[in-house]
Amino acid sequence: METTKLLTELSYKAIRSSGAGGQNVNKVSSKVVLTFDLANSQAFEDAEKELLFSKLANKLSNENLLILNCDEDRSQRKNKEIVTKRFLEIIKNALIVPKKRKATRIPRSVIEKRIKAKRNTSEIKQNRKKPDF
Repeated sequence: METTKLLTELSYKAIRSSGAGGQNVNKVSSKVVLTFDLANSQAFEDAEKELLFSKLANKLSNENLLILNCDEDRSQRKNKEIVTKRFLEIIKNALIVPKKRKATRIPRSVIEKRIKAKRNTSEIKQNRKKPDF
């Protein structure tokens, strides 16, 4: 992953934020919407793209666009920094390949211990019954 090349492919759009805030909300476009076209990206190799498509399937739109927005702060610049950081974190986490699970054998001592415990409980239950003469 080339971070510098990746950051050049991002497109930002500033829009007016919703919610409370009075006149400031009506005047200032502080909400930032980040759009990233994963299908046409040159920053990733084909294997990385396949991994991203599979891991980010529920976050991608029908046009394979990753859309993130941020309106946490009153400053447009700060919102842009926050949404960019969030985007890089999402991409970094999606590119992590999980380790393959190695199947391990159950130790003989554990199996014997379980069987011994079963035998013991069986004997206890047998001893509860009335003797058969």
